[in-house]
Amino acid sequence: MSTPTPSPLALSGSTIGAVVESGAQCLASAGVFFGHGTSNAYDEAAWLVLWRLGLPLDSDLSDAPGSARNQAVTPEQLGEVATLFEERIRSRKPAAYLTREAWLQGVPFYVDERAIVPRSFIAELLVDGSVDHFLSDQTHRVLDLCTGNGSLAVLAAMAWPEVHVTGADISPDALAVARINVEKHGLQDRITLVLSDGLAAVPGPWDLILCNPPYVNATSMAALPGEYRAEPELALAGGTDGMDFVRQLFAAAPACLTEDAVIILEIGNERAHFEAAFPQLPVHWLETSAGEDQVLLVSRHALVTQSLIAAQSKVKTPN
Repeated sequence: MSTPTPSPLALSGSTIGAVVESGAQCLASAGVFFGHGTSNAYDEAAWLVLWRLGLPLDSDLSDAPGSARNQAVTPEQLGEVATLFEERIRSRKPAAYLTREAWLQGVPFYVDERAIVPRSFIAELLVDGSVDHFLSDQTHRVLDLCTGNGSLAVLAAMAWPEVHVTGADISPDALAVARINVEKHGLQDRITLVLSDGLAAVPGPWDLILCNPPYVNATSMAALPGEYRAEPELALAGGTDGMDFVRQLFAAAPACLTEDAVIILEIGNERAHFEAAFPQLPVHWLETSAGEDQVLLVSRHALVTQSLIAAQSKVKTPN
């Protein structure tokens, strides 16, 4: 028995507002997953419609007179928009992979399937200055480890004009995307990109390490929706408890940090696994729009102290 042909997308409307409303209904009905720049069907529909029509993504879609909401959409334009929505639903690729653009804290970044879609909460802390008081006038060398498409390296360079930033990643493909963004923002003189497995090729010493590592635990990886499976698994999978990379980082970091250096680390929804893996490690949880359990700060001093305690514990343990 042959497989039935899927029904055509029921996208309709003769104005931008009507097309966005219709598109939101199509996305919701198709059960697509959000979380790569938008959190709901309406916002994602607006993004796709405005991008396909070549309009600014911050166009006014309110009922106010003169807003873009009432702008006419031709049948030809509607067909182009429908094709984009069909691809979004069929492929389950994040919208950013289709538009080749993602925004983080108001800054545009190029992105494609070679790197995960940028969405780190560390970006908020860089832009609003929340971490500035943890740094000193001696903070000059900053490492963005697991840089991906380079967005945090770019935002750090923008936030601190006096520092030099190195972006490191194990993926040559991700670094190729990062290079596009470094050049896009004219920061070639202040950002260096390095291929490195963890800290192996970037021994420092660093005054600050930013890191949004692979931290998704194995159970969560198995349940990820298609939109996340469209991203490089290397950038997401963190092992059984999500802490594989973090363990390696914390073991190597003290030798790669200056005396007063700190690490700002994103661990997403893995706080319970983090605290189980490092029960004696004092850290400072940083407030973001997602709460106080997504991003933490740990000092070199804390890492050294924990290493010493662990070493002493092993010595005292009888054979």
